[in-house]
Amino acid sequence: MLTPEALRAHLVGARLAGTVATSREESLRSYRLFAARDPRVLLGIDPERPWRQRDLIDLMADRCGVSVDYRHTSGQDVIDPEKTLSALDAFAERLAGAARRRAPVLLGTGHPHRLLGFYAALADALSAAGCEVLTPAQGRCVDITTRFGLRTYNLDYVRGVALVRAPGGERPGCEPGAHTHSPLPVRTVLAVAADAGGPLPELVIGDHGWVCGAGQLGFEAIGPADTDDPAPFVGQAEGSVSVVVPLDDGVRSDYYLPLTRYVLNRACLSQ
Repeated sequence: MLTPEALRAHLVGARLAGTVATSREESLRSYRLFAARDPRVLLGIDPERPWRQRDLIDLMADRCGVSVDYRHTSGQDVIDPEKTLSALDAFAERLAGAARRRAPVLLGTGHPHRLLGFYAALADALSAAGCEVLTPAQGRCVDITTRFGLRTYNLDYVRGVALVRAPGGERPGCEPGAHTHSPLPVRTVLAVAADAGGPLPELVIGDHGWVCGAGQLGFEAIGPADTDDPAPFVGQAEGSVSVVVPLDDGVRSDYYLPLTRYVLNRACLSQ
């Protein structure tokens, strides 16, 4: 069993926490855009109250461990590994609860090239525990506004994990799926499931628009987020998102494997 001490060392060594690759400049830009209600960084969250940039710095310092100094405007961001560990424990508790209830679950990612393996392992474990891993809206088209204009993507599932990909398929040897922050995929999936008479998920596990979009619609939602994505943490602060795990969401995919083992062990779902 992976101990908290061993996982803490891995988090820092792999730069999932501690000093991370995300820059302070990137994070501050996201906070400014969020304060201006830019939909590109809201990720489907509709904030209940005004959030100034200073409010967001305070929030992210509390939830992630970034610098609370408003004059700190450059360099690399920092995530407190203790906050990551604490959030992983809460994440595991939600998984364990879903497994005990044999609840239907939905998993989706906007980071398939990094996090697909993490979610797929959770899907396998939850399925083995008797949870129905939902896959509605397979093949449906979703129009998403990108920096290149409006683009059409297709919803797909890989090992029970929802993602979107551009029409025409992926290049041979590449992992499937496109990077997206949009909440439109999860809205489409949930609408199709509702129109079909269910079942609807009792727990949604994902990142970016998947966790924020589902949480905003009233579904229990949990997932990881980086320091330049304040929306999930605002959702958690306002009660629409249940658990957010602060970590760098852009490191090598195999670096997330110890996190998978840790949360499955904590949730008593190890296979």
